[in-house]
Amino acid sequence: MIPELGIGIGWRSAIDLTIERMAGVDFVEVTAEHIDPAAVPASLRVLRERGVPAVVHAVTLSLGSAEPLDRARIAHLAAVATALDAPLVSDHVAFTHAGGLDTGHLLPVPRTRAALDVLVTNVREAQAELPVPLALENIACLLQWSDAELTEAQFLSELVGRTGCLLLIDVANLHANARNTGTDPAEFLATVPAEQVAYLHVAGGVEHDGIYHDTHAHPIAPPVLELLGRACEQLRPRGLLLEWDDRYGTDAEIAAEVAVIRRVRDLVQTT
Repeated sequence: MIPELGIGIGWRSAIDLTIERMAGVDFVEVTAEHIDPAAVPASLRVLRERGVPAVVHAVTLSLGSAEPLDRARIAHLAAVATALDAPLVSDHVAFTHAGGLDTGHLLPVPRTRAALDVLVTNVREAQAELPVPLALENIACLLQWSDAELTEAQFLSELVGRTGCLLLIDVANLHANARNTGTDPAEFLATVPAEQVAYLHVAGGVEHDGIYHDTHAHPIAPPVLELLGRACEQLRPRGLLLEWDDRYGTDAEIAAEVAVIRRVRDLVQTT
């Protein structure tokens, strides 16, 4: 059962008091790697005491890697989820290390059946060690592997079918890939299993010299909001979450971004 989450924001220590003061935040998302489960920040404890759920989002599991999983990273994610009583956890369809090197970036997994087999094995192993359901997110990328056998949506659909995982759909990433690599958001939204979508990410960005940069540091671009509306219509997600990770705006500016996401959701729900 996927919980109804509502409208949320990514919790960051730089804006912890902003989030505490903000009305209408239904849930928060916490980056696992930033949290010590034995010393949960006071602001998160306040939110949890108010009944605000916290989902836990990891960035370093490297589930798409052909190398063995790092059990310590999975154990840390599980511990943070337990400490925050999280209803679910998430990471990305990506790899972050290979050949003993940590790239520091989320890199796209080749959309081949061989790569899918590796990903499925890793996801199943991670799921077995996590206390709550695992959702996986589509990433933004500037290149596509040339030997793809499946579209991204087909790849994710087969992943869900073989593992039972949930999906975390990043609408800004869909827009970035459409602009930068020519992928088709309409095919994506029509193909992914809507019943397995836990919630959506949306974030700001800018376009420069024909390249869209998913910065998480600017207001949400109008084309992303338009795509968000289409995603809400087709996927009927249980939650929408604003990511803002740098060059933070004022309390009023951040609240306005949360409010516009809510308006998009509410408009879809009334049609």
